[in-house]
Amino acid sequence: MRRLFASILAIAFCAVSSWAASTTPSFGNASTADPVDVLKVDYFANANTSGAPDATVRLDNPNTAGINICAYVFVFDSNQEMSECCGCLLTPDGLRTLSVDTDLTSNPLTGVKLSTGAIKFFSVEPVSNTCPLPGTTDVVQYFEPGLRGWATHIQNSNFAITETASQDATLSGAENVRAYDECLAIVTVGSGSGVCSCGTGE
Repeated sequence: MRRLFASILAIAFCAVSSWAASTTPSFGNASTADPVDVLKVDYFANANTSGAPDATVRLDNPNTAGINICAYVFVFDSNQEMSECCGCLLTPDGLRTLSVDTDLTSNPLTGVKLSTGAIKFFSVEPVSNTCPLPGTTDVVQYFEPGLRGWATHIQNSNFAITETASQDATLSGAENVRAYDECLAIVTVGSGSGVCSCGTGE
């Protein structure tokens, strides 16, 4: 299954990568290779597991940029392959709540629901107050700082629940292009599969 998935993505990459690379968000007006405060990372465990509670991700726009922002969400399996992606609008001081089981892992490209994996969140300027799926617009988008996130984690076999803030990371140009290329490939070949949802709130 993974070889088939890799082959499908490789074909899609060839078809769209040159176009997608030109439509990933710009690093902003300043000429900087490492945007600050635009990438958060988190993880999930024991998702879609019998007897385990559902984990929750909460995202907030603290209005650092002074505008609505998009949280671009990328969900990866334990083999570093992207399973789902989506874009969620966050209004200033708004709180969006996402279910790991329902919103982030219920519609995988391969049809196999994840139990563990990683999540990345990009903080990006909207397009006409909407959040198009990453890589699918030719409108230049700028990264906008400020996105904040927290997640509950279902730990070990006793399913103990912990909660932590999502961690800051520096977004490289290579990772920016890779994430958008892979999401665009999912959108191109998935026929709706591989697109996550944005839960409740804004």
